[in-house]
Amino acid sequence: MAGEPRSERHIGLLNGFAAYGMWGLVPLFWHLLESAGAVEILAHRMTWSLVFVAAALLVVRRWAWAGELLRQPRKLALVAVAATVITINWGVYIWAVNSGRVVEASLGYFVNPLVTIALGVLLLKERLRPVQWAAVGTGCAAVLVLTIGYGRPPWTSLCLAFSFATYGLVKKKLDLGGVESLAAETAIQFLPALGYLLWLTAQGKSTFTTEGAGHAALLAATGVVTALPLVCFGAAAIRVPLSTLGLLQYLTPTLQFLLGVLYFGEAMPPERWAGFALVWLALTLLTWDALRRARRPVTDSSAPRAIMTTGTTSAVRNADRMESGSGPVDARP
Repeated sequence: MAGEPRSERHIGLLNGFAAYGMWGLVPLFWHLLESAGAVEILAHRMTWSLVFVAAALLVVRRWAWAGELLRQPRKLALVAVAATVITINWGVYIWAVNSGRVVEASLGYFVNPLVTIALGVLLLKERLRPVQWAAVGTGCAAVLVLTIGYGRPPWTSLCLAFSFATYGLVKKKLDLGGVESLAAETAIQFLPALGYLLWLTAQGKSTFTTEGAGHAALLAATGVVTALPLVCFGAAAIRVPLSTLGLLQYLTPTLQFLLGVLYFGEAMPPERWAGFALVWLALTLLTWDALRRARRPVTDSSAPRAIMTTGTTSAVRNADRMESGSGPVDARP
């Protein structure tokens, strides 16, 4: 039926907006758990994410991948690396939100596409087009301006950007589906996280048992908050082109930035506005170039392709996948 692809595209767009919207509004959720502290929240997130994802996989009976993964030591090592860097990313992000640094955290996800490109050049020997070089140069200038404005390098932003770009690079080599990958990563995180929570409880420092049922329910909901946007993202990625997702991705740091300025009331002096303006200029150049290339017919399939990043998703993709939307990219701030 002629109307079916359009209906699928609409479903994909709705799921994309839902995924990036939830990631953009998640600072409100972490703020509700402020009394628990970043490390306890992180441990609960790792623990309950595995519980939620394992239950989902049991329902759909998708376990064949686990046996294959256990027989591939190289892939298991990549899962361990991915689990490590995403743990750093999650922990820094939660700490940033509950330390009054939501704007600085949003900058990390604005800068992330530029860092992903830089890693592609340094590690994958990708060749950039002049516009992409201009975008990277503008991003470096932005970091310099923000360093002057903050009186220090924006370490929180850079940590988030580099950890997530590294995560995307590892995920590219791992090539697991989003839900399966989350299950494997949280399986590695589970025992250390559970051990820490049990130790907290034994020390009488766990807020899970002392802050009331509502607080405990919110901590348990960290698993849903982690997995649900990923499920929506997966539904979007198979229905809309990656070039479209590349535009939707900016919804997440934009919402985070607006929350930081308008809801949490974080300061934005002129030099900080100038730094953000440079970042937005760099992203405009990057997006314009990517969309221009996506519309251009491919004449030589063997020619080297510059990389296309999906920012918050942070996975490196070839240009010929942008149009097809042939596979989901794992993305979780």
